[in-house]
Formats: sequence, structure tokens, C-alpha cells
Amino acid sequence: MALYRDTGVVLRVQKLGEADRIVTLLTRKHGKVRAVAKGVRRTRSRWGARLEPFNHVDVQCYTGRSLDIVTQAQTVDAFGAGIVGDYPRYTAGCAVLETADRLVAEEGEPAMRVYLLVVGAIRALADRERDPSLVLDAYLLRVMTHAGWALAITECARCAAAGPHRAFSVAGGGAVCPRCRPPGSVTPSAETFGLLDALLHGDWSVANAAAASTRRETSGLVAAHLQWHLERQLRSLPLVERRATAPAESGTHGAGRAPAAADGRG
Repeated sequence: MALYRDTGVVLRVQKLGEADRIVTLLTRKHGKVRAVAKGVRRTRSRWGARLEPFNHVDVQCYTGRSLDIVTQAQTVDAFGAGIVGDYPRYTAGCAVLETADRLVAEEGEPAMRVYLLVVGAIRALADRERDPSLVLDAYLLRVMTHAGWALAITECARCAAAGPHRAFSVAGGGAVCPRCRPPGSVTPSAETFGLLDALLHGDWSVANAAAASTRRETSGLVAAHLQWHLERQLRSLPLVERRATAPAESGTHGAGRAPAAADGRG
């Protein structure tokens, strides 16, 4: 049995028997790993609380016949403490973890880029310095680009004609020119296209200045694009609270849920 050590983010957990737990982690070197943590549900467990969703941990495991076995776990970053008590951040964080779990389908395959994107998004949510809805949409745009589903924003998704373009097709891959525009396309505002581009490239001064209506429209397009390619709806996305929020000490303003795009699946 091979012993290995890695750092990873806990994506989800499942009960096993009376005291054990199956932990799914997205790790730096080994990609997605499913391992059994024995006895962690007992009240006397010394490290069971470390293996909870959102936590960034250093784990030691050995390979088993079907599932690996966790033998040690040390906390690297306790991101969960800054997320689980805040509903908008918690639901956005759940969508981050579920998306990563779906995109990294094969266990044991390296997924360094997705791992880094997950750690960055969860850290931003836990730090409470940015609006959780913006953090989620920025993460989804970037992780979809890594998966090969890059959203066309400044050029036509079909013929690559330079924009700006007014129409947007989820099935077509994003912005489309008048010649390539398929039936069922929607016409987002110019501000929405600007916000999509700002989130993809990390221009937070533009993103933070976006109006609540622009953020909701952007979130709807991002969610529809993701779920079209996944060919199924994420369970966590309908629960995400879409509202414009300032940093934690400044309060919140605005409210509303993201609408689904006209030709999105799910």
C-alpha cells in the first residue's frame, strides 16, 4: 500500500457506517481523491472537524483497494469559519465546490488549475472583501475557460468577428454577430458584457461599480452557459442569493435572484 501526502480542499463528505466518513478532496498533485476518514464522527475525534467542506487541509493517505484511507489531517486554511455563518457566502461557496466536483470527473487525474481556482475563490469568500456573487461568477467564467468552454464576450462565438455585439446565445457560446445570431438569442445590456469581461480578467474596479440589475443579468448568463455544457443543473445554484453586497463592515444593498437565459438548459 502506497503512502502519500498532499494538500487539498474538502469538496463534500458522506457518512459511512456509524463513525466513519467518506471525504472527497480536490488536491494539488493527485486531483480529485475520495478517501475514508475512520472514526471522525466520534465526539472524541481529534481531527474530524478539519475534514469539513471548504477547509484547506494537508492530508496523509494510503491507497486502499477501492477507497484511500486518511491517516493524518492538518489544517492549512480554515476557510469554513468565514463562510458557513453567512448565507450568501455559504451558498456561493457550495456552488464553487459542486462545480469543481462536476468538472473534475476522473479521480486521480491532475487538476492543478481547477485546484488553484477553487482555493482562490474560497479564500475570497472567506475574507469577505468582495461581493460573493461576483466572486462566484468570476470563478465560473475562469473554470469554464479552463474546461474548454470559454465564453465569447468581445468577439462573435461563431465567426470570431470583432465586437462589441448585442446578441448572446448560450447554445452558440456567447456573444454573436447579427449574421450568426441564432433564434432564441437574448440581448443583454452593454454593461452586462462589460461586467462579464471585467470578471473574466479580474478588473474589480469595474465589477464593484456594476449596478444590481447588471449583476443579476450577468449571473443568469453565466449560470445558463455553465449548465448548458454540463447538461444538467447544479443543485446549489438555485439557492445562491444574488444581491449586491459591499465589504462585510459596510452592509448590503439591493436584492434579487438571477434569471435564466432564454435558451439555457436546466
